[in-house]
Amino acid sequence: MKNKKNYFYTSKKQSLYYTEVSTKSRITVFFLHGLMSNISGKKVKYLKSLCKKNKINFLAFDYSGHGKSSGVFEHQGINDWINEALEICKSKLNNKKIILIGSSCGSWIAARLIWKIKNIIGFIGISSAPDFTKYLMWNTFSRKTKNLIKSGKIYKLKNNYEGFYPIGKNLINGGNKNLILKKRKICNFPLRFFHGLKDDIVPIEYSYLLSKSLIAKDSLIFIQNSGDHSLSSKSDLKRIGKELIRIVQA
Repeated sequence: MKNKKNYFYTSKKQSLYYTEVSTKSRITVFFLHGLMSNISGKKVKYLKSLCKKNKINFLAFDYSGHGKSSGVFEHQGINDWINEALEICKSKLNNKKIILIGSSCGSWIAARLIWKIKNIIGFIGISSAPDFTKYLMWNTFSRKTKNLIKSGKIYKLKNNYEGFYPIGKNLINGGNKNLILKKRKICNFPLRFFHGLKDDIVPIEYSYLLSKSLIAKDSLIFIQNSGDHSLSSKSDLKRIGKELIRIVQA
C-alpha cells in the first residue's frame, strides 16, 4: 500500500492537484471539497487517515481555481468542476466501487455525478449546498448586482470568514446548467446527510431538499446539534467516519 500526491491533467489542460491512498480494495472514497476550499483541510486529513487505517482507497482533488490546482477561480464554475470530477473518475476509478463524499458545494458536485456514474455504492453529503448559486446567491442579489455580473464584472460577496466570494457569470451560469433540486434520482445505495444546527452559511433545509432529490430506501439525515458549516470538529468527523465505515462494510 502506498500514498501518492500528484497532478492530473484534464482535456482542457488544467493541472489538478490530488491526493490519494492506494490499496488492493475495490472500494474508493472520492471526496469533493467546498467552494473556495481545498484538500488541505481537516476533513480530508481525517478521511484519508481513516481510509488508510481500514485499507480503503481514497481520492480527493483541488478543483481548478482552488488550492494547488491551475486556473483562476473567477474563470471557472460548477459545470467545470463537475466535468473535472467526472474525468478523474473515468481515468482513475473506472474499475472501482465509489463512495462519494461531498462537503457543501462539493455535495452538489458529488450528487450531480450520480446522474453520470454507474459504479457508486454510497453517498455522504456534508452541509449540502445544492443549487446554491441560484437560491442562496442569484435570487438574493439586487438588480444592480445582477446587472454588474451580467456585464462580465465580478461581484465581491462577503462571506463568514472575513473575506469574500468573487461571483462572476461563469459561477452563476455553470450552476444553472446543473440545478438538481427539481429533479429526482432513484439510488440503489445508502445516502447519508449531515448538517449542523449552527450552520449560518447554508440552511439545514438544503440537506432535506437534497434528500428529496436523491431517493433511496436507506436514506438518513444526521443533525449535529453543535455543528457549524464546516462540521470539522472531532465529534463531527467521528460520526461521519462511523457512517462511512458502515457503508463500506455493508
